Amino acid sequence: MVSLAMKCSHNILLKDTLLSVNKIFPGRCAAKGYSNWRKFSSSASSRSSDPPAADTGGSVDIVGHFDRLVQSGSLRRDDQQRLVLQRLAQLKHRLKTYSNSIYLNPPAEKPKQDKDEPQNDDKSFTVDAEKEEPLPPPPPKGFYIYGDVGTGKTMLMDMFYSHVKNSCKKRVHFNGFMLDIHKRIHRRKQSLPKRRLGKMFTYDPISPVAMEISNETCLLCFDEFQVTDIADAMILKQLFETMFKTGVVVVATSNRAPDDLYKNGLQRDTFLSFIDVLKEHCCTICLDSGIDYRGLDKTAAGKLYYLTWEPGAEAFLDTLFKELTLRQKSATGPRVITVLGRDVTLQKTCGSVADCTFDELCGRPLGASDYLEMARLFDTVFIRHVPMLTLTLKDQARRFTTLIDNFYDNKVRLILLAAAPLDRLFVHTGGEDERDRQLLDDLGLSGEAAERLSLFTAEEEIFAFQRTVSRLREMQTESYWMEGDRSYRKRHMNI
Repeated sequence: MVSLAMKCSHNILLKDTLLSVNKIFPGRCAAKGYSNWRKFSSSASSRSSDPPAADTGGSVDIVGHFDRLVQSGSLRRDDQQRLVLQRLAQLKHRLKTYSNSIYLNPPAEKPKQDKDEPQNDDKSFTVDAEKEEPLPPPPPKGFYIYGDVGTGKTMLMDMFYSHVKNSCKKRVHFNGFMLDIHKRIHRRKQSLPKRRLGKMFTYDPISPVAMEISNETCLLCFDEFQVTDIADAMILKQLFETMFKTGVVVVATSNRAPDDLYKNGLQRDTFLSFIDVLKEHCCTICLDSGIDYRGLDKTAAGKLYYLTWEPGAEAFLDTLFKELTLRQKSATGPRVITVLGRDVTLQKTCGSVADCTFDELCGRPLGASDYLEMARLFDTVFIRHVPMLTLTLKDQARRFTTLIDNFYDNKVRLILLAAAPLDRLFVHTGGEDERDRQLLDDLGLSGEAAERLSLFTAEEEIFAFQRTVSRLREMQTESYWMEGDRSYRKRHMNI
């Protein structure tokens, strides 16, 4: 069985170790479907210094490019996507010559004249002195694009981002952005002088951090805008209020409507004012055609998802690991990675390939920063013994979702060995456990709170897992594997 399986998927999976892409996929580099466009758009958006596309002064460059992709068969015709892109194209045109420097350095207020000072009899001087400098026009409004999984939100944002002719732009996953914010806040607090005994003072680092961001960029594009952490929820209003006031334009994608952000979260009442700020500065667009385009790309990159009860599954993964590491320049063994001063050990790695268990990655208290570092170091990751994720395992499910989000955004390739088929991997059974009861006691909450707050109901995990399943499907396609071939990308960058 192992021999037969290897014959079926050998040419697809081992292209980076044995053959060139052209030999393995003759004439198939223009594969149709959503994944093929993601390959183009992400590579374009990751290089903001690349020469921009030709601009005719209107929306022809982006919408025309979209139309050409439809005509060539690389994309399906979707009128909703085209309408959203037309609105993004208008914003792109405004950003061509836009700078937020005028909002960073507003004109200084004129000092008030002292009543005792003598009045100047020169009328012309008086008129000039009383003239107020005109207020700058309001900055352009951004966009908040939300809808179901796989409807093309990220694709459209990436297309928009790659066409914006403005060097002060940044595209980032929302998890990565919030990690950076917390690092900046921590760094500012660490730089404060030590307090002397009996001396108390308060310091709010959020506004200065927001000013740092505003000085670095005037366009921020967020993928997967979501709020699940109370620490994030408490700082977002002040952070974004300052950024908006200093002229930062935000374009974001999300699976959640603005009014549903941080739904049923702890102390959500204090978060609601942020939603008002967001809707004031971003036009809200719903993109929901009812089609998951990730599921339409049926060209699979061999078999990448195995079930633990399949005969020979473990042996196949062992053999595949050996084949994928043939040309790695290091020996197989443990590797220690350091993240924010903490050491995280992965027991089996070889070069850019890691062979991990689910417990290694999601059974420990790891987070987005750890997964981002793994995504930087490894281009291919095996995840063995993924259990059926019940509500009792909501902590592990939450980490697994974060892991897939970060791996997907960085084009890490996955081989999974799981206890259930993908569409039955997360089940809505189980529920309150001893840790939930302890947490309720610690927070001084009643049992009714466990039935309402997402911290206990796993509502957010259930909602987010739809995205996880959609992304895992795309991660098994041929085009995703081609895109994740870092050795291929390096060879072509050096040409």
